[in-house]
Amino acid sequence: MGFNADLHSRLDEIATLLELTGANKFRVNAFARAARAVESQTKDLSSLDEKDLIAIDGIGMGIASVIRELADSGSIEELEDLRKEVPAGLANVLDIQGLGPKTVRLMWQDLGITDRAGLKKAIDDGSILTLPRMGEKTVENIKAALTFASKSNERLALGIATPIAEAIVERLKKVKGVKQCAFAGSMRRGKDTIGDIDILVSTTKPEEVAEAFCEADDVERVIARGESKCSVRIVVDGNSGRWKSDGKTPPTVGADLKIVPDASFGAALMYFTGSKEHNVRLRERALKKGMTLNEYGLFPDDKSTTESPQSRGVKAVAAKTEEAVYTKLGLPYIPPEIREDAGELDLVETPGFIELADIKSDLHAHTTASDGVMSLTELIQCAIDRGFHTIAVTDHSKSSAQAGGLSVERLRAQRDEIEEARKHFGKKITILAGSEVDILADGSLDYDDEILAWLDIVVASPHAALSQDTKTATKRLLKAIEHPHVNIIGHPTGRLINRRKGLEPAMDEIIAAAVEHDTALEINAHWMRLDLRDTHVRAAVEAGCKIAIDCDDHAPEDFDNLRFGIATARRGWLTPELCVNAWAAKKLHNWLKKKR
Repeated sequence: MGFNADLHSRLDEIATLLELTGANKFRVNAFARAARAVESQTKDLSSLDEKDLIAIDGIGMGIASVIRELADSGSIEELEDLRKEVPAGLANVLDIQGLGPKTVRLMWQDLGITDRAGLKKAIDDGSILTLPRMGEKTVENIKAALTFASKSNERLALGIATPIAEAIVERLKKVKGVKQCAFAGSMRRGKDTIGDIDILVSTTKPEEVAEAFCEADDVERVIARGESKCSVRIVVDGNSGRWKSDGKTPPTVGADLKIVPDASFGAALMYFTGSKEHNVRLRERALKKGMTLNEYGLFPDDKSTTESPQSRGVKAVAAKTEEAVYTKLGLPYIPPEIREDAGELDLVETPGFIELADIKSDLHAHTTASDGVMSLTELIQCAIDRGFHTIAVTDHSKSSAQAGGLSVERLRAQRDEIEEARKHFGKKITILAGSEVDILADGSLDYDDEILAWLDIVVASPHAALSQDTKTATKRLLKAIEHPHVNIIGHPTGRLINRRKGLEPAMDEIIAAAVEHDTALEINAHWMRLDLRDTHVRAAVEAGCKIAIDCDDHAPEDFDNLRFGIATARRGWLTPELCVNAWAAKKLHNWLKKKR
């Protein structure tokens, strides 16, 4: 684990442990915000002094000294003290859906619950009922959440969870009386993994909506069913078509339904989309303007009472749409993907981020010549159907034997097939003869320079030796970036979400070299990869680095993954100008030819 990743983990742990000790919320938030700031950094923070550290938004003098302490000594004294104070298993109890830090702290202090096993025992013997505001229904919900947490404690990949949420939304939209329905949460923000699914509905018939939500065939268990909120567990298998059980029990995912007033739908969508940190900043801004913001809307602030404005019948200043709320707060509309308290509230206008419709080419695709399931003709037709002006055929190079990598002889034969295809499809689309060339462990490429220069496009990607240390991985990728015939670095870290960490190169060096050598870095849009990840994209955008968004197509349905790549790009503040796939054909082709 690199220094930044280790630091992020430790700062996040400090925030959690402080929360469990009942520490001041501002101190808790300071560590949580610093953890997020560290996660987005591409420089190795161990090499920075305190002056440089406090220049990073989200890191103050206190946190900077903590970072230097870790860099100099390998440990953080405050964390070690907290670990002694807070039982090791308590953070796992806090992960149980429905349990907040105050409740978990009470369980620990009043009942001696220090882990999930202790929680289960307290539920079984009934002692948990002695805690304040702990009724039988609440305990039943905690018990169900504990059961499901033991079955699945892994966040779901965005590409698995999104089809489930979309199916729920489409089903509920068909229910009589439904006016609006949408998913919210981290899924709407386009995060690469999600913890659960949040669905919002406004309706005149809440009972019918609850029935459609709770009694669907894929619901494994109903946890709660009420007039304004329902919670269920959904079996993933059979929903996305992307989970292969291999004999294992299929995972489940939590789904929450919130039934909200139609007049408050925009405010509710904003609130439940989050992030929590973004919402905190909005509430602070509202208070400075003499207003109060909650899930029901933006209201005039009445400091004479603690009673909520909506319960007193106060009319909202804005609530129907998110745009209306942002406008009344003196802000432009903030796209959901960047609501992370990462500078978005400093915007003076809504940014023109990349959109799905902007993409006009795919520069990373495979056929049956290597490990794809599409023939050359099928691949080309899929690209035409998408309205693309260019498709690059980039089957694997010879070292990827497990993926049917092409020898030089087979590569030349494929070029002949592409020339024939050009005669047939030439007026409809440009077909590039390329290769996804392996970046070998030492940074050399899998074909010699003569072959690389002969190709129309070279996408160089790491596939093996993905556990290299940061220094070695950085040197390896830099060598490929600097190669005169490489156009794009494909999935630069080689990570697989929830499966493989991949390389951890010094991304600031990688990005700087890519800018210097006019090499694009790829956002691989496959939902298992999303590599570059969002924080890397943000750093690349700030440096003016060119970005490619490619689907790494192996099958026709892989083209649909483009939306996940777009979400990642938007989270990184990418505009069409820096995305080579959004360029007009002439501009793209001229750029590619510079390295031939």
